[in-house]
Parts: sequence; C-alpha cells; structure tokens
Amino acid sequence: MMEPLPTKTYDWQGFSCAYRFAPATATETPLLFIHPVGVGLSGRFWDRCIAAWQEGDRPLYVPDLLGCGESAMPHVAYYPEDWAAQLKFFIESVIHQAVVLVVQGALFPVAMELVSQSPERIRGMILSGPPTASLITGYTDRYWQHVRWNLFDSPLGWGFYLYARQESFLRQFSINQLFAQPDAVDSEWLRMLAAGCANLDSRHAVYSFLSGFWRKDYRSAMKHVHQPVLVVMGNQASSISRNGVADSPQDRLKFYTETFPNAEGVVIPGRNVLPYESTTAFVEASQQFLAAKEL
Repeated sequence: MMEPLPTKTYDWQGFSCAYRFAPATATETPLLFIHPVGVGLSGRFWDRCIAAWQEGDRPLYVPDLLGCGESAMPHVAYYPEDWAAQLKFFIESVIHQAVVLVVQGALFPVAMELVSQSPERIRGMILSGPPTASLITGYTDRYWQHVRWNLFDSPLGWGFYLYARQESFLRQFSINQLFAQPDAVDSEWLRMLAAGCANLDSRHAVYSFLSGFWRKDYRSAMKHVHQPVLVVMGNQASSISRNGVADSPQDRLKFYTETFPNAEGVVIPGRNVLPYESTTAFVEASQQFLAAKEL
C-alpha cells in the first residue's frame, strides 16, 4: 500500500483549507474527490480508493471541505453552495483545468451546485451511492432546517456529538447504516473516524448536514447537466429516506439515469460506502467509464 499523501493547504476567504494530491505520469483529466460529511469523515475517506488507483494516469485531488479534516472549522452553518464555492476556487486557483468529480453519497448536492456555478470546469461526474430520490426531489421548509440547526447548535447538540464520537456508537452506526458486512467495519475505519472528530469544532459541519441544508429539489438542475455521469450503486444499498420507504438499487439507478440527459449506471457489491468497502470494484467501474467516455 502506498504511503499517505502529504497535506497541502490553500487560503479561501481567509480560511486555511487542506488537500492532498497524487501527481500523474500522463496528462489525463484530473479527478476531484468530494468526501461525505459525518462524524469523523473527511478527505481521508478516499485513502483506500487513491491507493488502489495507483496507475498514475491522471492527477488526483482530495480536498477537505471547510469544517472537516485538516481544514479550518469556523462556527457557521454550511450550505452546499458554500462548499461548492470553495471547490470552484480550488479548481481555479490550484488545479487550473477542468476536472471529473468523484462524489460520495449525500454530498451529491455539492456537486450539483458546483456544476451550476462552474459548468465549464466539470467534464463529468462519478456518483457513489447518491441519495434516494425522495431526498433530492421534495420540498424542504427552510424554517424547519433552521430550527434543527438551532437545536443542534445548543448544549443538547453538544451532548449528542460527545456521544456520537464514541467508538461504540461509530461502530454500530457503521454496521447498521453503511457497510454490507459487519466485519468490514475494521480498525482502520474506526481510527480514521476517531481522528476526524478529535477536534470538537468538526461538529458544525455535521450539524449542517443533519439539519438538512442540502435537501431541495434538484430535478430541474439535473436535466441541464449534459456532461457524462456514472452512477455506482451497491447491490445492498439502503436508504435513510424521510418517509422510511425503501427503494432498490435498480430503482435508484433508474431515477438518476432517466433524469440526467447523459447518465449510465452500474451495480457493484456493497452497501453505502463503496469506495471504502468495495474499493477494487469501484475503481474498476470508474476507470472503465473514464476510458469509454475518453475523459
């Protein structure tokens, strides 16, 4: 396994933002990896995926979103538009060329906001286990989002975060919600989460995600994305839909491939964190897509 990539930084709006970079031996389109947001999650989520890539055919960029990992963690509410603006600046000031986005799970709205802000900088997207349709097609009242934020951003939320940082909680949540096989929740995964939430200021990004600031109807925006899109779904993918209605991986793929003008889908073994639990299959599916689309 290759050595961990060194951390570099850049400044955005007065904040220090971290990223890691794997250089290439060729001049293929760079990949920009967008990590999920949750207790202990950061760009380190992609370490296994980056190690598996290894061919060096294209540059790989792995930023930490503001509020996560080794980036600054201001006490603010984070919206998808904010993280998209950070990544737009990152592309323009650090990468200096168009990219293919590789996006995990419910950070799909950040990718959509980024494509909207800077379509000429995005050549394609690879979506790993994106949200069930009900979470990105329904109307969500902004008032109740702010009510949830204020509740989290209180002593009650502080107590919740202290509880959620415990290894026992992280292990059980991962088994119940993220991984197909319980024994895949290994010490490497738990150490990564523990390191990612060691700084209690990381709670603000998590609160923002749990408050639902990312939930709105993206169907119209999706219909205007003409870049090629690959949707990778786990064969045991599960939903955390508001209404509790489960959808099959095939149903979810159908929604995305029928809503995007230029999308295709593939099902691989795994559940909801495919780049980590089914790394080889995820990388192979991604590389085949990139080659077929000449990206």
